[in-house]
Amino acid sequence: MGVAFTRTLLAAVALVSLAVAAALLLRQRDYKRMLAYSSIEHMGLIALGAAIGTPLAASAVLLHILGHGLAKSVAFLASGHIQQATGSTRVDGARGLIARVPLTAGLFGASLAALLGFPPFGLFASELGMFRAGFTAGMGWAVTAALLLMLVVVAAVAAHAGRMLLGAHRPGPGAAALAGGVRLSRSAALALTAALVACTALGVTAWPLHTLLDTAAAIIGAHP
Repeated sequence: MGVAFTRTLLAAVALVSLAVAAALLLRQRDYKRMLAYSSIEHMGLIALGAAIGTPLAASAVLLHILGHGLAKSVAFLASGHIQQATGSTRVDGARGLIARVPLTAGLFGASLAALLGFPPFGLFASELGMFRAGFTAGMGWAVTAALLLMLVVVAAVAAHAGRMLLGAHRPGPGAAALAGGVRLSRSAALALTAALVACTALGVTAWPLHTLLDTAAAIIGAHP
């Protein structure tokens, strides 16, 4: 059926995935589900990069997969500590985290910033590469639609994160757990920080992986 059909199919799947993720995130009240629905968004972006199909897009997709793996791992592990500390997975049950568990909250907030594609994290570089490749390949319509849907995702996640990190604390079942001193261990904090540092380094320069990414992209391009 040709490359055009596959490209159109992947672009459609990408945009539908982004639209579904945006709709689900707008009404989400559970922060672990929020992270899961965020993964739908990123799978959509990866599908969009695959639809574009140029060497730059392929390199950006591979970088995006790596950056997403690092940032999402930090977010999920930090959310587990938040659940342990608050006794709830509800956004409204985990308010005022910066004042209550600052280290865990800081790592969680930084991981969300990385997932939303803010610089200097690696996902900013990978998304920028995919969008540049899309406009160059004549798929500006798909990139524009993706950017509009991503604005909705950013607004939804930022609103939920703002309530969790900065919102006024509402005493509830989690208060007793926090009073008992639930805190992130040193080894866990070092591991999560190292993952965020690696994600940041990928956003500043992909030099350690530049040749590997280009070679992998060339292999992918040679086997459509």
